[in-house]
Amino acid sequence: MRPLTYLACALLVMGLAFWAYRENYRTQAALGEMSQVQRDIAQLREDLGVLRAEWAYLNRPDRLRELVDLNFDRLQLIPREAGQVMDLGHIDYPKPPAPPDPAPPEPAPQARSEVPGSDSSDSPAAPQE
Repeated sequence: MRPLTYLACALLVMGLAFWAYRENYRTQAALGEMSQVQRDIAQLREDLGVLRAEWAYLNRPDRLRELVDLNFDRLQLIPREAGQVMDLGHIDYPKPPAPPDPAPPEPAPQARSEVPGSDSSDSPAAPQE
């Protein structure tokens, strides 16, 4: 019985060693992937900073005024005035469709009041001549 126990323990130790080996490599792969994602995030943040700086540079008021002056004949852009701005309440948006009316409830069927002896089949037949 002892050799069987020793064999089972040896197999168990080898199985656990194999499991630990695989988990180690899985962990290393996950850490490598995480560091790659973090590098990608850092690169994207840097690119976003560059894009924001370019946007700020291109939208300088003096540059925009100069572009408007250069292209006035073609674009006919004029400065905005306070009277040109309108409140949103003055815009005539289309009305949303009205919700459908709920169907009126079906009338309950009329209950026939049956009085004993009033049935037409119970009435005596007319005398025949």
